Amino acid sequence: MKAWICDSEQKLEIFIPFLGKSRPFLGRCCQTCTPKSWDDFYYKQVSSIRLRNTIRVTEEDTRYRGWLVRRVCGFLAVWEWKIPADTPRDLPARICRNRRVRDVATGRSRGLRGDSESHQRWKEKVLEILAEIQAPLSPLLLRLCNWALLKLLNHLFFSVQLHQGQLEMVLKAARTPDVPLVFLSTHKSQLDGLLLSSLLFSQGLGVPRVTVGSQLCSPRLRALLSRLGGIFLPSRMVQMLSDWDEELPGAVLAAYVEEVLRSRQPLLIFLEEPSVTQCLSAPAWEWLALVYQAMRDGAIRDVILVPVGIAYDVAPGGLRQRGARGARPLGIGACLWAACRALCRIRGCARVDFAQPYSLQEFAAQNLTRQSCKGELLEELLLPTILGRSPSQLDGKKAEIWGPGPTTAAGLEAEEEMLVTKLGLHSLSDGVACSAIMAVGITSTLLLHKHREGVFFSQLMLDFAWLLEEILLRQRDVGFSGQLRVLVQHSLLLLESHLTLYHLSPLGDILVVPRVSAEALSELGHHSAALLPVFASEAVGACAILALLMDMLPFLETTVRASGIVFSHDELYHETLELLLLLPPNLLGFQPCQSLDLQSLDIVDKLILCGLLEAEEGSHWVTMDFSDSDSEDQVPRRYFKLKEPQGSPGFLLFLCRLLSPMLRTYARAVAFLDHPSWPQPEAACGEALLQFLAEEDGFEHPSRSVALSSLQTFKEMGVLEEVQTPAGPLLHLGQPFQSSESRKKLETFIQRFALP
Repeated sequence: MKAWICDSEQKLEIFIPFLGKSRPFLGRCCQTCTPKSWDDFYYKQVSSIRLRNTIRVTEEDTRYRGWLVRRVCGFLAVWEWKIPADTPRDLPARICRNRRVRDVATGRSRGLRGDSESHQRWKEKVLEILAEIQAPLSPLLLRLCNWALLKLLNHLFFSVQLHQGQLEMVLKAARTPDVPLVFLSTHKSQLDGLLLSSLLFSQGLGVPRVTVGSQLCSPRLRALLSRLGGIFLPSRMVQMLSDWDEELPGAVLAAYVEEVLRSRQPLLIFLEEPSVTQCLSAPAWEWLALVYQAMRDGAIRDVILVPVGIAYDVAPGGLRQRGARGARPLGIGACLWAACRALCRIRGCARVDFAQPYSLQEFAAQNLTRQSCKGELLEELLLPTILGRSPSQLDGKKAEIWGPGPTTAAGLEAEEEMLVTKLGLHSLSDGVACSAIMAVGITSTLLLHKHREGVFFSQLMLDFAWLLEEILLRQRDVGFSGQLRVLVQHSLLLLESHLTLYHLSPLGDILVVPRVSAEALSELGHHSAALLPVFASEAVGACAILALLMDMLPFLETTVRASGIVFSHDELYHETLELLLLLPPNLLGFQPCQSLDLQSLDIVDKLILCGLLEAEEGSHWVTMDFSDSDSEDQVPRRYFKLKEPQGSPGFLLFLCRLLSPMLRTYARAVAFLDHPSWPQPEAACGEALLQFLAEEDGFEHPSRSVALSSLQTFKEMGVLEEVQTPAGPLLHLGQPFQSSESRKKLETFIQRFALP
């Protein structure tokens, strides 16, 4: 491990990866937003400590020894796990004494007759709302359910790996006096809440309070989850008829979050929904706003945030697909049936990773001081280029970052709302960055983006080893180990329902062909999406090169080879910046604090580093300048030519294919604008777009998160405009794009970057 300080005064580290005792640690917090935490909450030996299978319990995990202990060691170990103090027993009285709750209640009940009657009424209402949010922990139920969950996990997975160095880093942060921990996790399956809760409980981090997102639960399941540590946003009950009722749930919820943080109970917040990955969900925004508000109001002096990444070979039981609908409440019977279905599938592996903790107080202080630096609107940056008007100077600074609007957490200023959005997107990016890459993801990526027509098993193993090496060279960790042949075989077994295998006896090989069905392409696309953040920078640069080639194609001779084409640095930088402005950074795994112009320069450098570009000899040419300036300080222009990386044939096309599904979704979203009748609600527009993409022949795996992000990008660009009506906000086409000619220009602009 080597470290040095670059010109931007940031510490950089180089880690030479290898599959041995040391593993790369990727979850370092942001130096720009949290420079002090970058040094304080780092465990020096994090890379040299081994992994541990958290679901493998032996007699060494108990105080007892013997043959009988070996048969009941799981039950004994769970019984010895320490349950820290729950919320205070006088929690209802504390909530009723909370200043904000009393202000809302007394302010709205002045017109009611009888002070004692009104006082009793709002107190009963507070207790009713509190019971809807949470319930006291049940130690007996908690131990029994964790023992049963341990049995279930051992039947679902070969292992659930946890990096011991990361755990030591989190335990060190947990010892900070009077500062609670809040875990901010990615969300891949409905099993995540139980899995992470059990993992934190077993590793001595306490029983976390787990936030439940937008998934509807039956009353019985809700009561069970509450006794196990689940907490819910208060629902908007039908009997709420006054403003007094609408403001009181938010005040009670804010007071409850303050009490949870004061008691130093760990809080677990899922930042995304399983059906809409890499996008900050509305419930997550509300929980984050409540945590920030508790710190801002002085209830606690600081909060330590820990991003968490979860990776599965295959998400258990098809819960991801069922969670996408979310219309019917999920009951205990449905959960048991999903568990039975999952038990019938081939076992895979899972991996949980902790990123480096950081201080919420430091993050807020650093970002609020930078709020005054406003950028330009996306409409002002891209529309002149798309519509062929007078070109604008791209500076790579967007005016704002979009996030879900406030609903429950009131009392935040516009700058603080933007801060909460940045916090959520930043933590989501950290969680994605620290997540390990699974073998099924590598195999799916190769089959979908490199060998769509089929591949021999022997060649698939060679490509698997090549892609594994490329992942490790980018300092990303993997969640598997073992012999190459066994790894690829097991990945094919997990994907066998979406593949066709032909045993060729004369050749002694197997031909692997992905099925052409929409379900197969969707499943392969879901698994391969995990690799896009690994190669996002190079993929953006490759698509920028493709756009330049498409522009040059009419002027090139048929005998010219791609390696003979020369690009200027300015052209490549400009195309890269345009693509970065078009695509949301969260879908690419980029941090929201990164400047797009600096990121464009970094992408060009990475293209050179990976061997796709080579500096042209004598490329420091100076352009002719006929101005009257006598200055001799001319800035030389750099030129590059395409190059095939050694040992990576077809690498440019592979990178373009990684990003092409997202770009094709954006292009088809432009075509969708011709179909609906405007105006219409945004939710209805999103569902209609998903149906439009799913019904199109030959369109592969439409992603819900990408489709919804395309609509949000169109709103920022002015393609769609939002108007307020008595029935709610409605979307309609913006003035420049009411003509089909303008929409066609937008579609052509996007298609330049995508492979046909």
